[in-house]
Amino acid sequence: MTDVSGLFSSPAVSGAVSVERAVAELRAGRPVALLEGSVRILVFPAENLDSVSAAALEQLARGRANLILSAQRLRRLGVERTAPGLVAMPKIDVERVGALLADETASIDAPVAAPGAADEAALDLLRLATLLPGAIVAPLADPMPQLQEINGCDVRSFRAKKVLSLHLIGRAPLPLEGAPNSEIAVFRGGEGLRDQAAVIVGKPDLSGPVHVRLHSACLTGDLFGSLKCDCGDQLRHTARFMAENGGGVILYLDQEGRGNGLANKVRAYSLQAQGYDTYDADEILGFGLDQRRFGYAARMLDLLGVTRVRLMTNNPAKIEALRAAGLDVTDQRIQGRPTPQNIHYLATKRDRAGHYLDVDLPPAGGG
Repeated sequence: MTDVSGLFSSPAVSGAVSVERAVAELRAGRPVALLEGSVRILVFPAENLDSVSAAALEQLARGRANLILSAQRLRRLGVERTAPGLVAMPKIDVERVGALLADETASIDAPVAAPGAADEAALDLLRLATLLPGAIVAPLADPMPQLQEINGCDVRSFRAKKVLSLHLIGRAPLPLEGAPNSEIAVFRGGEGLRDQAAVIVGKPDLSGPVHVRLHSACLTGDLFGSLKCDCGDQLRHTARFMAENGGGVILYLDQEGRGNGLANKVRAYSLQAQGYDTYDADEILGFGLDQRRFGYAARMLDLLGVTRVRLMTNNPAKIEALRAAGLDVTDQRIQGRPTPQNIHYLATKRDRAGHYLDVDLPPAGGG
């Protein structure tokens, strides 16, 4: 009889799968159990808290629940920290949790304690799920069979394992407006069960520097033509430029909202409409300047045979990431059109994140 045990017993496979299952559970609004050595905690996404789940969590926690928040969110609440922190929740009050999680006018209302390794792993798990970085955590004395259980070490190693597992699924012709001689390649192995895509424009010479763009997906700009950003302009300009200049590779990465996810991007847009700039809006929601990682991009280029890159970007972080991955990188500046709706956004990227933007923009002032 054929031995099929290897399909189920590989630690590398089972660890990544348990994280993916936990991500799915959290996004569905269900708790998971997280194990760190001898410590086991229950993790529930704070953004999904309602009166029913609060009552159930109180019964389980017996007065020992905490709310873990990121350092960025705690700073917005008036606590200067460089690491996440715990706020005690002897009673799990839905309105209190909601205010501490994302209310722009809220302030801290209790002492903040240092989290344990399990608590910090819970916060990282929420980021993988593209949920707001805040969770109700509570100690569990024993396993609960009805909960998906994961190990903290699997959460911390998840991204690196997924990069190594990235593989090409298929390629097909994809004629584009302005770049008719193109094809698309799809890779499996991205974060959160998401595939990644590359568009190969023309026939780039892989023996020399290849024009490359790392383009983070932007539904509002790429598809709907939003005037709030320059993403769609950069994407279409890049394809035309490559078609006219020896070809190139566009990596279309599923990293909406600088890695925060579409829902959080729209939440940030709502705050920007109140006058906050793009980075302050993200910080109010508990996020740092940029949650993206580009290990997937380097691996995709490796699988496509690209080792020397002329990166079309205005973002220095992308250049540094590819160099750190061992690629030979030079850069070529690119930017979209300034519009009345995005000019402060562009200025903010220049002034606060060091983007190479060569237009005469006014000082950043919101938007």
